[in-house]
Amino acid sequence: MTDSSTTETNPYSTLPSVGPYDTKIGSALITLVEPHVGHERAYNRWYEDDHYYSGAMAMPWMFAGRRWVAPRALQQLRAPDDSLIAQPLSAGKYLATYWITAGRYEDHLRWTVATNKRLLPDGRIYLDRTHVYTSFQDYVGPVYRDGDGPRDIHALDHPYKGLVLEVVDGTEGVTREQLWSWLRDERVPQVLAGSPVAMCLAFAPMPLPEDKMSYVEDVPGLERRITLLWLTEVEPQDCWDVSFAGGAGAVAASGLGRLQLTAPFVPTVPGTDRYVDDLR
Repeated sequence: MTDSSTTETNPYSTLPSVGPYDTKIGSALITLVEPHVGHERAYNRWYEDDHYYSGAMAMPWMFAGRRWVAPRALQQLRAPDDSLIAQPLSAGKYLATYWITAGRYEDHLRWTVATNKRLLPDGRIYLDRTHVYTSFQDYVGPVYRDGDGPRDIHALDHPYKGLVLEVVDGTEGVTREQLWSWLRDERVPQVLAGSPVAMCLAFAPMPLPEDKMSYVEDVPGLERRITLLWLTEVEPQDCWDVSFAGGAGAVAASGLGRLQLTAPFVPTVPGTDRYVDDLR
């Protein structure tokens, strides 16, 4: 028989009973990581067999996740050469994206920090890798190609064949809101129209918490930065020339910003080391 007094005081019973719990994206964890040379396979197995779950999906309020990878052919499409985000430009072979329930970022963050502080001394953090671009990011909003079909909450579960990561910084004196207004109303719809790109989701990176792990650092310029995740129905190289190759020029021509990185990915195949031998 269950002790009702114990149930009432158990945090697992009380915490879910208050606060928001809609199926709605409030923020995301976006993490672009470079495994060190010679550690590609071991890193992939650690992340896929352990960390994807223990360091992310098992935590409260994280309701979707997906891993992506950039083989050599996709790395060669990246731009610009003087990227503020990735140096060398090929850095960041693996990308992981996760959705966090709206209104639950702080709850999730506290659990994340505490979990990682346990995993590290337990030898369950793989240190032979570099975080290229990792942060929690506020959800700014979606732009869809179609009036129906998959929505933002489905983006990491629907079998999209590719994802293109873009990082755009507003120029001096341009606010993030001004930059997003132009992207949302002009550039993004132009890319989506009649293309195999189904949606674009925008995020605003937040500073890492003071009690972050020492191996993760912010990339300067957060206050004017927008991260775009484009979901494609074909592999990115099959729509690159039409949809993405001119991105840096289009952003520069607006006078509002600079494209700091455009990088295409395909989804990993869970439980396998597919693509590991095609990273360098």
